[in-house]
Amino acid sequence: MFSSIFTPKPLKQQNEGVATILAFALLPLSGFATDIYIPSLPSMATSLHVGSIQVQFTLTLFLISYGLTQLFVGSLLDSFGRYKIGLISLMLFTVASLVIANTQSIYIIYLMRILHGITVGGIVVAKRAYFIDVFSGDKLKHYLSLFSIIWSTGPIIAPFIGGYFQVAFGWKSNFYFLALFAAVALVLEVIYSGETLQHYAEFAIKKIAGIYATMFKTVSFTLGIVMLGLAYTMVMIYNMTGPFIIEHKLQLSPVVAGYSSLVLGFAWMVGGFIGKATINRPFFNRLAVNIGLQLIFALAMLLSIKLVENLYSMLFFAFIIHVAAGFTFNNFFTYCLSRFPKNAGIASGLTGGINYVIVSFLSYGIVAAFPAKDEYNLGFSYLMLILISVAVMLWLKIRKTAW
Repeated sequence: MFSSIFTPKPLKQQNEGVATILAFALLPLSGFATDIYIPSLPSMATSLHVGSIQVQFTLTLFLISYGLTQLFVGSLLDSFGRYKIGLISLMLFTVASLVIANTQSIYIIYLMRILHGITVGGIVVAKRAYFIDVFSGDKLKHYLSLFSIIWSTGPIIAPFIGGYFQVAFGWKSNFYFLALFAAVALVLEVIYSGETLQHYAEFAIKKIAGIYATMFKTVSFTLGIVMLGLAYTMVMIYNMTGPFIIEHKLQLSPVVAGYSSLVLGFAWMVGGFIGKATINRPFFNRLAVNIGLQLIFALAMLLSIKLVENLYSMLFFAFIIHVAAGFTFNNFFTYCLSRFPKNAGIASGLTGGINYVIVSFLSYGIVAAFPAKDEYNLGFSYLMLILISVAVMLWLKIRKTAW
């Protein structure tokens, strides 16, 4: 029975519309897997009798495994297809979520979060490649520019749901929800989806290594991924510190933490929409203006703390900074994914993989250096990332990289 389910079948033309909706629905899974239990981080630490840095490490492990998986899963998808790897990944993700919901061991949770990262890597990269397999030209460019916007529904919806789950049922309910989501997606994939890869690439290590080398040598592609990592690290820094600031320093509830994350998730989406709306304007100029405004607001955030420090001031400045981060991410993500259409799986995996490796190390390192205690540490963390972004953009300008 299982072998027949996982046997590759071509995508039927009459199912293309539903399959495309399913592909879009699974793109935010990485955001759901991190953001839904963000309001529960303080409660998890109490329930599991561990410190805040230990539960924050569950996010880091997910990001590292998710990032590293994407580095190599693209070549597997180009050689063995998208369908079977996607289904197996959904099944394992469901099991891992159920295990987390039924354990009190932080170490088992660590292991399952690594499995989460591996499986989500397979799912998301396969779905990105789906669009490049099925569509082309302006329609493909349109869909690619929607990726970061669709992905941002995770950071918007997930912590909002998670805040209510935490208050009503406790932190484990978040992982039961993830299990249910993945199980439903698995059933729908079996019914409506199928294999979209038309030309299977030979799984030759030497040839694949050459493709990776070509991509790495493309300066605009490599630095574009660095910019993606810097933009998303701003979001992850807030995700790892915001709930502790809100629930511990400001003495507010997990529901408030969830609403706050929802607001900042919306900010990311706004940035994505602005990026899509300005997609035909000069690339470097619009990014330079965007990062310049981001720098101004980060400095204003730090200076304003001497006058006012509360939830509203923190969210105001964070909102503007996250809009700018979403704008940066949308532009560079569209560019990087469309740069190598003949090796869509590898390009998608490399883009996502390096991005998340950067995010995992940067976010954990910054949080360890500047703990989640107040708005000043958050603002200083933003400033550090923005200054690095300025340096990368100057490097691109000096190199006169052609976009």
